[in-house]
Amino acid sequence: MADSGEKDKRPNRLFVEPSTSDDDCSIVNLTKKKMNELQMGKGDYIQLCGKRRHQTVCILLPDDSLKSDGDVRISKHTRGNLRVKLGDVISVRIYRGIKYAVNVQVLPIADTLGNFTGNLFDLCLKPYFLNAYRPLTKGDIFAVKGVTGVTAGLIDFKVIHVDPAPSSIVGPQTTVFWQGRAIARQTEESYLNEVGYEDIGGCDKALAVIKEIVELPLRYPQVYRTMGVKPPKGVLMYGPPGTGKTLIARAVANETGVYFIVINGPDIMSKWFGDSEANLRKIFETAEANSPSIIFIDEMDAIAPKRDKCSSADRHIVSQLLTLMDGMKQTSQVVVMAATNRPNSIDEALRRCGRFDREVDIGVPDTNGRLAILRIHTRNMRLSSDINLQTISNETHGFVGADLASLCSKAVHKHIEEKIKGLDLDDDTIDDKFLASLAVTQSNFMAALTELHPSTLRETIVEIPNVTWDDIGGLEGVKKELLEIVQYPVEHPDLFTKYGLPPSKGVLFYGPPGCGKTLLAKAIATQCQANFISIKGPELLSMWFGESESNVRDIFAKARSACPLRTLLRRNWTPFQMKRGNKLTCPAADRVINQLLTEMDGVSPSKNVFVIGATNRPDVIDSAILRPGRLDQMVYIPLPDVKSRLMIFRATLRKSPVDKDVELGRMAIDTEGFSGADIKEICQRACKAAIRECIQCELDRKNLDPEDGDSEMRDVNCDPVPFISKRHFDEAMKCARKSVTDEDIEVYRRFAAKKGSSAPSDG
Repeated sequence: MADSGEKDKRPNRLFVEPSTSDDDCSIVNLTKKKMNELQMGKGDYIQLCGKRRHQTVCILLPDDSLKSDGDVRISKHTRGNLRVKLGDVISVRIYRGIKYAVNVQVLPIADTLGNFTGNLFDLCLKPYFLNAYRPLTKGDIFAVKGVTGVTAGLIDFKVIHVDPAPSSIVGPQTTVFWQGRAIARQTEESYLNEVGYEDIGGCDKALAVIKEIVELPLRYPQVYRTMGVKPPKGVLMYGPPGTGKTLIARAVANETGVYFIVINGPDIMSKWFGDSEANLRKIFETAEANSPSIIFIDEMDAIAPKRDKCSSADRHIVSQLLTLMDGMKQTSQVVVMAATNRPNSIDEALRRCGRFDREVDIGVPDTNGRLAILRIHTRNMRLSSDINLQTISNETHGFVGADLASLCSKAVHKHIEEKIKGLDLDDDTIDDKFLASLAVTQSNFMAALTELHPSTLRETIVEIPNVTWDDIGGLEGVKKELLEIVQYPVEHPDLFTKYGLPPSKGVLFYGPPGCGKTLLAKAIATQCQANFISIKGPELLSMWFGESESNVRDIFAKARSACPLRTLLRRNWTPFQMKRGNKLTCPAADRVINQLLTEMDGVSPSKNVFVIGATNRPDVIDSAILRPGRLDQMVYIPLPDVKSRLMIFRATLRKSPVDKDVELGRMAIDTEGFSGADIKEICQRACKAAIRECIQCELDRKNLDPEDGDSEMRDVNCDPVPFISKRHFDEAMKCARKSVTDEDIEVYRRFAAKKGSSAPSDG
């Protein structure tokens, strides 16, 4: 147990501290106490391991000026070679068996040469290596100090070749090759664009599974040999576009430090017969020759579609891929990773065990996942103090990682648009004060959010409705019931779990036309900050066999993939929700009903997909849709009573200038039997009457005789119709009509009594 405890402490893992002078890239400093603990001595050659398995070798010297025994001091260039920053953790160990180099090749970095015209070997390299016995590692960059004639007095060199590799000591017998073209800096800083595990957010569980499947057999193949089982050959990642499938593959390759090959469709396709298969064979041969390695196939469905639905050339490629995956040796240490957003389009033979052993769903991130992604994308941004990433995360339902990256970029553009007005574009330079004032604010993010929609739902009509309870007059009982049905399961899921109550899957609004069924659905979506998918029943029907059912499947698939919290509104259900077997329905409508029933049964309670149906013909809807477990609740939206009609008048006219002589209460009494849409029409007619009168007054003013003494009529600033007055409403009421008859109301009441559905009360 004692040994296990010591191992868990991992004393060789140390925090990076800055070097005091950065004069020598070959030196690493530890305290004497830490050196004794690790059984290291002065002058030992130490191997340092940083991020993504980047390693280098330095000479150890003691330095008791370090703040802690758990710190290590390395130069800026060494930090770059290890891909670490100050405060990061690296591991150190004695590098035993290091040999003297037979020959090495180094080349200068172009932007550090400046106007230097001297001999690089005589003035730089020879003094640097002479009697210093410095270790070099292939790929590292080191700096030679004290060079005259160059900026900052230093020149950076890159180690191109070391024999023996990967690390050796430059001794008296080592040949140093230094002649060649200088290397551009940007090619040497490409590691800044390398992706690691810390750059991935929102899919921790999926990433852990992939690390277990891919990283373990690549780094520790002896584990599988000891257990007597074959390591997995492949893993298929599937999910909507932009969730990070390709990013995960690159991160695994960088973190493991293995050879990485990317296959895209156009890379292997050829117009010549057999060349595509040959290209595929070459890729697998290269991977085996450079093992351990990862082959990543992006957009797998384009390369390996189902053989019964593709061309002859595609079938040959699929067959070749099957043969290559079956032919991989157990000890080859080659893992195939693939990504697709259409897993059902891939040939079934590839998805069996022994080829792609595991399939991992990289889904749309939840609120916590979006918060993690936002933190990653904003860590290098200059943010204002009012930024609240949690709020942004809560309001970006359905956004994937790519959407959130676009949101951050859009917010920056919004801020620049605000600030650019105070900038003189004719100036050659930008004032430092202007640059210091740049900081993205919360309002920039909110403005950017109004212009972006989740990419998973861009093919569907989706919106976060701008409709609130204030836009709906009356129906207080319905509002309260809707909050309990829709909002409570989202805001209080723990209570539903505690009492063992699954949340409702859907609700049916029925009632006379124009009573606010669609408006209510939009308002509840706004109240819950949910995206809102509006589907009109007839739009799902198609002339092609099977396409109507496919449309239903696609809608539900998009809603499920874009969880959490989606609200589906289906308006005008009657044309395709009539009872099956009815003489008035067609077979296609029956198939759509069957598909809809299947999809609603397949909605998991954890997915937060809520279906709202709206109809004014509930009596003809198939009873299977109305049973509990599908549309659990039925809510009758009646004609508004006096109180509700008054609230509808106020809600409709709240943005209009209304004269004080207008008695809305009297109008509410006079409109008995009117629906909400009828009342809205009255208000619109009154507004039109006021506009018509205002335009007529303007025409009369233009035609007014200059000698006319009416100064008020000639006054341009005078508003002839400042308000919507009683006379305008009187004119509108002359054309008012009821759109719902008493016979219609009686039908709805009988249906409500028969089904026992909710009858709202506004009391």
